[in-house]
Amino acid sequence: MVRREFDLVLSLYRREGHGPPPHIEHHFAELPDGPLTAAQIADVERFAVLAAEAVRAGRLTLVRCHTGLNRSGLVGAQALVELGLGVPAAIDRIRQRRSPRALHNRLFVQYLESGLPTARLLAELDS
Repeated sequence: MVRREFDLVLSLYRREGHGPPPHIEHHFAELPDGPLTAAQIADVERFAVLAAEAVRAGRLTLVRCHTGLNRSGLVGAQALVELGLGVPAAIDRIRQRRSPRALHNRLFVQYLESGLPTARLLAELDS
């Protein structure tokens, strides 16, 4: 439950009563824990940029989803890539800091490895 601990909250799952309060900057995008559409991959890219910019500015940032493993791991890893880490190092960092089970969704790892712009273009071709 988010109260006042963060300057920015990026939510990939919504649950009533779990905040943040109105004065905290909050962005929401509904993402499944499975194959993403091109628009959903674009949301991941947008959230990763928001997170990276906030970290650069010294803002305490929370990226959250239902279990904190895959969807938030995908955004978090991409934010680390935006901050200059390579993809393997970003994935390792997420697994070290969140859980060894983070990013166990192999498709999300493939999105990161191929690059989100490429994954988005491939998703557009599939639709």
